[in-house]
Amino acid sequence: MANVVPPHNHCLVCMKSIPVNEKLCSEECKQKYQSMMKKKRLIVYFMYGVLAAMVAVVVLNPFK
Repeated sequence: MANVVPPHNHCLVCMKSIPVNEKLCSEECKQKYQSMMKKKRLIVYFMYGVLAAMVAVVVLNPFK
C-alpha cells in the first residue's frame, strides 16, 4: 500500500516542506523572496517604459 503524504506546501524560495497555511519557511527566505519580487517589479516597470517609448516613437514619428 502507498504511503500517504500529509497535506503540505513548499517554501517558494528553498522548496522545503512547510505547513499548508504558510508560503515561506524562515525569515531568511522571506527576505530573499522580497528581494526577488522587488527585482521582478523593476524589470516589469522597465519593460513598460520601453513599450511606452516605442509607442511614442511610432505615434510621434514626423517622417510618415
